[in-house]
Amino acid sequence: MKNQNYQPTIGLEIHVELKTKTKMFCACLNETWKIGQEELLPNKNICPVCMGHPGTLPAINKEAVKMVIKTGLALNSTIAEKSKFDRKQYFYPDLPKGYQISQYDQPLCSGGELEINGKKIGITRIHLEEDTGKLSHSTAATLIDYNRAGVPLMELVTEPDINSALEAKEFCQELQLILRELEVSDADMEKGQMRCEVNISLSATKELGTKVEIKNLNSFRSVERAVNYEIERQTKALESGEKIMQETRGWNDTKQETYTQRVKEGSADYRYFPEPDLPPLDFSQDSEIDLAALKNSLPELPAQKRARFMNAETGFNAADAKILMSDPLLADYVEQVISELKIWLKDSGVFEGTEEEIWLENKDKVNKLVTGWLFSKLGGLLTARKLGWNQNTISAENFAEFITMLFTRQVSTKNANLLLERMLETGGDPSNILVDENLNQSDDFNLAAVVDGVINTNPAQVQEFKAGKSVLIKFFLGAVMKESKGQADPVEAENMLLQKLS
Repeated sequence: MKNQNYQPTIGLEIHVELKTKTKMFCACLNETWKIGQEELLPNKNICPVCMGHPGTLPAINKEAVKMVIKTGLALNSTIAEKSKFDRKQYFYPDLPKGYQISQYDQPLCSGGELEINGKKIGITRIHLEEDTGKLSHSTAATLIDYNRAGVPLMELVTEPDINSALEAKEFCQELQLILRELEVSDADMEKGQMRCEVNISLSATKELGTKVEIKNLNSFRSVERAVNYEIERQTKALESGEKIMQETRGWNDTKQETYTQRVKEGSADYRYFPEPDLPPLDFSQDSEIDLAALKNSLPELPAQKRARFMNAETGFNAADAKILMSDPLLADYVEQVISELKIWLKDSGVFEGTEEEIWLENKDKVNKLVTGWLFSKLGGLLTARKLGWNQNTISAENFAEFITMLFTRQVSTKNANLLLERMLETGGDPSNILVDENLNQSDDFNLAAVVDGVINTNPAQVQEFKAGKSVLIKFFLGAVMKESKGQADPVEAENMLLQKLS
């Protein structure tokens, strides 16, 4: 068995808590999304229905059904004309009814795909069920909080099309972006709103090996590391002549290793049968769920928006576009900023041409300013204040004006940092703050004159730079810092050099 080339085959099972107002089968509030934002008292949102009291009857939350269908449409799944719920039998303290209402042979969505780096990962099914309660273990006792019991839970199962830890992680990341864009879930893994289980097997032939399931993965990093660990563990075992056992393993984030939990159950162990207390779903007869209307309501998806950020007109590079897409609110904000920037650059009176001509000529340099000040500066200020992009008080118009001031050298980099802080604190207009707080460009040091002098005295290097030797920007910057005796702001100096050398 030595020196075999074992190929990993990986499939994912991803559970997502849906952001509905109420639970899946009762009128209790669904407030699990508040976790981490405010105190949520244990067992606050419970009732006889979600606690499984005798004599109670569930009712289907149709908003949750619509959310699953929207997700399926976004992933090119086939939406079932008819569907139903089933009882999944198993006994555990966090399951108050003694069974879970789920879906078995007639899921809401079948098939579909999600493209990751040019490779299409198949979707097996997407179905809807209810979440369980949450157990808290200590040496003295185990406590149960049933606030989560009955929360709508979407489960997505992939085909075994994934072949690496990185691919598994990137699938989860892209799915999270889609869920947030669709506004069906915040999908925060650290808060348990999105939970991933990995099925992995190794084989040296075309036949699949023995499948092992890994649970307790609560971050993208854990998904990647757990898969890499399991590939290494199974490879060593197979090379030693050991037999891989079909089992469920947990992930110990502290030790960075998987561990045995239990022998894996099969579907027969759950004794599925149709849920007798809920009617089957027939979308041809249900006037409240219009599949065509749901399809027409889909927003622009992350892959499409990312491509648009990178097109010739917008001009962001791949790395910046990926960061922009990490948060739908940030992406929307930047789109508004770019739209406003075109107007501000035209109205500045510094440039000649139409609005579009001015933008296309300057977009590469302007985008560097936008991403630099957005990611590092404004993003840093928000993080330090524990604020999200939804709490950003700087309007897109004011941020665009701020970038225009920087680009046209109406404010120094040093003063711009102070200006940005004041804009965030007050939500005010940058031009008014600039005057009120005397943050105008200082006349004590003429950076433009120093930059012109360095360029004029180094004509050979200027020609080389214009011929494509962009690394020479460091030479020019060093010369400016030397001539200014360290007074020049290096960021501002580099920006000015780029403008004058272009």
